[in-house]
Formats: sequence, C-alpha cells, structure tokens
Amino acid sequence: MTPTTPMNGADAILRCLEAEGVEVMFGIPGGAILPLYDAIARGTTVRHVLARHEQGAGHMAEGYARASGRVGVAVATSGPGATNLVTPIADAWMDSTPIVCITGQVRSTLIGTDAFQECDITGITIPIVKHSWLVQDVGELPHVMKAAFHVARTGRCGPVLVDVPRDVQEAELDFSYPDDVSLPGWKPPRRGHPRQIAAAAQAVAAAERPILYVGGGVLNGDATEELRAVAEAARVPVVTTLMAKSAFPESHELHVGWPGMHGPKWSNWALNKADVIVAAGSRFDDRVTGKVSAFAPGATVVHLDIDAAEISKIRHADVPVVGPLKPVLAELSRALATEAVPGRTDAWLEQIAEWRDQFPLRYGNGGDMLKPQRVLETLRDLTAGRDDVVWTTGVGQHQMWAMQYIGCDRPRTFVTSGGLGTMGYGIPAAIGAKAARPDATVVCVDGDGCFQMTQQELATAVLEELPIVVVVVNNGYLGMVRQWQDMFFEERFSQIHLTHAVPDYALLARAYGALGFTVETEEELEGALAEALASGRTVVVDCRVDPREHCFPMIPSGAAALDLVEYDPESDSEALAL
Repeated sequence: MTPTTPMNGADAILRCLEAEGVEVMFGIPGGAILPLYDAIARGTTVRHVLARHEQGAGHMAEGYARASGRVGVAVATSGPGATNLVTPIADAWMDSTPIVCITGQVRSTLIGTDAFQECDITGITIPIVKHSWLVQDVGELPHVMKAAFHVARTGRCGPVLVDVPRDVQEAELDFSYPDDVSLPGWKPPRRGHPRQIAAAAQAVAAAERPILYVGGGVLNGDATEELRAVAEAARVPVVTTLMAKSAFPESHELHVGWPGMHGPKWSNWALNKADVIVAAGSRFDDRVTGKVSAFAPGATVVHLDIDAAEISKIRHADVPVVGPLKPVLAELSRALATEAVPGRTDAWLEQIAEWRDQFPLRYGNGGDMLKPQRVLETLRDLTAGRDDVVWTTGVGQHQMWAMQYIGCDRPRTFVTSGGLGTMGYGIPAAIGAKAARPDATVVCVDGDGCFQMTQQELATAVLEELPIVVVVVNNGYLGMVRQWQDMFFEERFSQIHLTHAVPDYALLARAYGALGFTVETEEELEGALAEALASGRTVVVDCRVDPREHCFPMIPSGAAALDLVEYDPESDSEALAL
C-alpha cells in the first residue's frame, strides 16, 4: 500500500506537480488561488515564474511545452484571472500544445451565487479543452492531477483545466500520488494498422511524384527522426507547414519549402502537382489548401494521424492510417526500404528544383527604407551554423517572413501560433522557451502590433533572468491588415496606423531594464543585431521598415492554391514613386 502523508490540498497540488517532473510553472496570484501560493512559499522544487498578465503566463506555458516536448503549466486565480487564460487555452487547443492550467475558484459554498470573482471557467472552456475538472472533494486532487497530465500529453496533445475552489485547497487529506490512472473513456491508439501501413508503403513506392506534407503532429509525436527515415528511404520531397517548421532539416536536399497562403510558388506547385500526398500529422488546413475542391485534385492521399477525427475531415483519405506517428512512420520507413525503387523520384526532384530556380522568393530593394525581408535575412546569416537558437514569432507579415527566410535544422526550434493566429504570442512564448532551454539563444521575431499586446512581459524576462532577444519588424501599421485592405478593399486603409515612433521601443525596453536599439537603415542593421545576439541580456531591436512592403507570394482567401499572387517589380516601382 502506498504510504500517505497528511497535508492540505494546496500542498497536494505541488506534490503532484513534483511527482510529474514539472520544473517550471507560470502564473499570477490572486484571492482564490492564495492557498496554493502560500504552499509555494513553504517550499517546492518547482520554479514559479511571475508573469505580468495571465495571458502571458498561458503563452509562456505553451512556449515551454513547444520548445521542450514536456507539459507546460499555467496558474491563475478565479474570475478575470481564469478568463485571461482563455486565449492561450484556445491557442493550445488549435495547435495541439500540451498544457495544464490550474485555476483557483471561489469557495464551494459560494459557487452559483455570483460571488466576487466567481466564474464558471470549466463551462466557458468546454469547447477548447481536452477535458476539465472542477474539484469538489480534496481527496480527488491526486487522481485528478494524474489524469490531467496523462490526458494533456497522450493521444493528440492539448490543453486541460483543473479548477480548484479555495476551501478545497485548504482542506486536509492523507496524500499519496497514484502510480497509474484509470480513464475508461480515454483510449488513444497505440499503433497503426499493419495492413494500412503496408498499403501506404505500396502507394508511395508506386508513385512518380510523391510528397510528404508534414504538420505539427510530427513534432508533438516526437517523430522527426522517423520522418527523415521515410523521406530518405524513398527519396520523397518534404514540405513542412508553419506548425511543422523545424520537424525536418531545412538544409536537407529533400526539404522543398512550406506550403500555403504565403508559401513559395515551388512549394505549392510541388504539393498540388503530386500524384501521392502523404499527410503526416497535418490536417489540410484552409491556409494550406486554399479552395479545397481545387487542391491537388489528381492526388492519392495517404493520411497518417493519431486523431481519427482528422482523417477525411476535409480531404478524403484514400489510405487512412490512425496511430501514433513515431511507430507508424518507423514501420513505413522499414517497408519503403524494401519496396522503394531507386531513382524513381529523380525526375520529380529535378522538376521541383527547376521550379525553385524559376520562382525564387523576391522583394524590391529600391527606396531609402529598410526592407523587412532584409531584417530576416540578416538574422538568418548571423545565426547560420548555430544549433542553439530557438525562434518564436508573433502573428502577421513578420511571421510569414520568418517562415520564408529563417532556416531551422533542429526540432522544436520554431515556435509560433498557427491555428488561432494569436497576436502577442511571441514575447511570452519566448520566455517560456527560454525557461525550457536556458542554454539556448531565444529570438522573438515580432511585429509592432503584436509587441504592444504583451510588451509588459519584458519585465518578466528581465526580473526572472530569462533573457530573450526581441526583433521588432516595425512598419508602423497592422501590417497584414494593411496588405489586405490594399489588395482587396481598394486601398481603403481603416484604423491600422500605429506609427513608427510611438512608443519608442528602444526607450521602452530600457525602462523595463532591457537593452534597446533603434535601426532605420541597412547600414545599422547587422551591427545592432550582432550586439543583441551576443549580449546575453533581454534586448529589443526596433527595426523601422518600409510600411508599403507586402508579403509575397500570396494565395488570396478562397482562391485555389495554384492561383498565387507574386511580387511584381513594376507595381513596386510605382509604389516607390508615390
């Protein structure tokens, strides 16, 4: 029989976290969660990082999870503290990020009375969590916490919520942590069906133009080595979605870019002109497919995913394989090693290489303003050959330029908000990534709009000694909205102008105790970025770039993936002349 120790519920929560191997949690105290914070004051091996906003704490937990592969933990009080976690919970749900959110709740006797800071957070988050618990009996806490971590990290990863009333935190129990968990309704698959895997191997081996369409599930499934083995076994080209960037080495000869709305032309052509598409941990998102009826209409689809609900949800799967990607891809690579025909894909790879040469990423170099793409190229060049850099981003044009111009060869080195597209994600996610990988250089590529949503977390980075480098691609506008208003709303620019200089980002950084640089010309760029990367401190580099620059190529919303709008040198010249 497992020995028990008398303690209160708050101490029990900490013992559960310690038993799960949690090293860091992110949060902010408040009335309904104070017993837990009092327990923290009494002692725990878990480091607590004090965020400045609960949304920041949630994104930090996400960044920690994405950079480490472990479960992230965020803590908040009841009412507004809990509702401030809704955005990161939704973000984690969309991007299948494993986090456990622990919220305080008003005393059990007050639930349902509209008490001060009462909020039905379990009800609010029902559509965006894998599961949630309102703990009403302190004796249930160890089993609930064990189940929460198990559900978050098994099957398709995602967020869970544990809501604990204050009186439950204060109540006494004889604590013991269970060795295993019993959840009869939760039975994620443990392997793929051998016949389906064999059928997938036969389809790939018989293809002349196969392609691996890789999503974030490969990273979540810790299946990057197995993915590489599949690609190399049959010399199949690989495209990685935004969420899968870093799942396959981008310097590898078989990596052929990133598909979707702002993916290069050669990548989209390769995906849409393939005769067999092997979708691995990807979900045929609208940002990748464009108009679904026109997406790769002649291709046979092999869909590998741990979540059966994704199979044939958007695009019919001719060969469905449901199972964890690590063993599924391992079995597929072994089958391909014997079935693949040497040289069969050579002509296909040569064709993609020709498209890549014919349709490179392009942008204008005219005018006297710094180009945003040049900022990303300089960052890429300064970090070339380094394997200790982790990138995070906000959401918008700068995010897409980071996808296009930053190279990633190691898994879990590119952390961004994909499905929900959460502005303000970059800075707190970078802090979480730094907590997960303290020896890494963590760089957040941010936009000026995103920066202003979570800039207060610079104080967290400075005071918690989690230094990050924030490179602000500052075009003085809500850049992606400006691009859409320019291209699709007849240049009616409405409520998007932020200005280059308000706030002064370098001065703001110094106010937070960080370093700050302002860059307005290409001549200033390399020196400022090099100094920032070498400083070992939290740094903000304000790169004031051309607001007229659009992110190309672009597939207009609702258009077919082959109907890309590309950079036009003539229109760029006209814009510069205005």
